[in-house]
Amino acid sequence: MRISAACIQCMVDKQSENIKDFEDEQIKSAYLKEVLRIIGSSREEDTTPVLSACVQKAYEKYFGKSVDYSPIKHSFNKKMQLAEEGIRKEIEAAEDPLSCALSFARTGNYIDFGALREVEGSVLDMLVREAGKKQVDKDTLKRFEGDLEKGGSLVYLTDNCGEIVLDKLLIEFLRKQYPDLRITAIVRGEAVINDATVEDAKETGLTDVVPVIGNGTAIPGTSLRDISDEASRLIHGADMIISKGQGNFESLHGCGLNIYYLFLCKCDWFVRRFRMEKNGGIFIHESALGADGIYIAK
Repeated sequence: MRISAACIQCMVDKQSENIKDFEDEQIKSAYLKEVLRIIGSSREEDTTPVLSACVQKAYEKYFGKSVDYSPIKHSFNKKMQLAEEGIRKEIEAAEDPLSCALSFARTGNYIDFGALREVEGSVLDMLVREAGKKQVDKDTLKRFEGDLEKGGSLVYLTDNCGEIVLDKLLIEFLRKQYPDLRITAIVRGEAVINDATVEDAKETGLTDVVPVIGNGTAIPGTSLRDISDEASRLIHGADMIISKGQGNFESLHGCGLNIYYLFLCKCDWFVRRFRMEKNGGIFIHESALGADGIYIAK
C-alpha cells in the first residue's frame, strides 16, 4: 500500500523526537537530511514498514544502536502469560468463542512501541477486561468461518510481543475446532522494536502449539519482496492468512491474497481511515478495502 502523507509526517516527527536529547546539531541535521532522502527517493511500492527499516539503519549509522527492547518484551510476555488462563476460560465460556478469541487476539495489538510513544499498562488492562464483551464484524466472521470449514492451510502473521500470547489462544481454539486446518505462524526474522521473534514465540509457548518460523527480515511488517523464500512459499501457498497489526496491513494490502486483517487503530491516520475511535478494533477482509486501503462503506 502506498505510503500516505500522514505517515511521512509521522515518520519525520518521530525521528526528530528520537534525537532531541543529542547535543551535536550538525550530526542531527545530517541525520534528518538522510531521513528525508530515504523518504524522497522511495519507490511507489515502498511502504511505511520498509522505509522505517531503512531509517533505522540510518539512525544506527549516526547514533549507534537504539533502545534494547528485550527487557520490555520479556515483561509484556510475562504479563500476558499471567492473564492467559483466565482469558482461555473466558473464551471457552463465551456465547461465540471464535468471535471472543478474535477479539482478545485483536486487543493484544495495543502492545506496540512502533505506533505508540508509550504503552500504558492501565490502558492495556482496560482493553483486555473489555475484550470479551466486544464483537468482531459479523459479515467478516461469516466469511472467515466459511474459509475455516474448507480446511487447507492457514498462515498466521504475528506482530508484537505479549500480543502473541493472545494469538496463541486463538490458534489453540482454531486447531481444536478445525482439526483439518494446517496452521503455521510467522514472526519477524530479526529483532525490531518490540515485534515478536522466534525467541518470543518460544518464551510464550507458541512453538509448542504450531510450527513457527521467522520471516527473514527486520522490517516491522511483511514485505513480500524482502522476506525469505520459505516465508514467501508459505504465504503464497496458504488458503487463508490472518494478518496482525498495522505494519502487516500496510505492507500487505493490495497483494491479492486471501487475507483477514486483525488490529487496533492506534494512530490518527488509521482512526480516520477506518472511521474508528482510538484503539478501536478492526477485523476485515482484503475484499472490503479500496485500492488505497480505505474502508469501503457498506
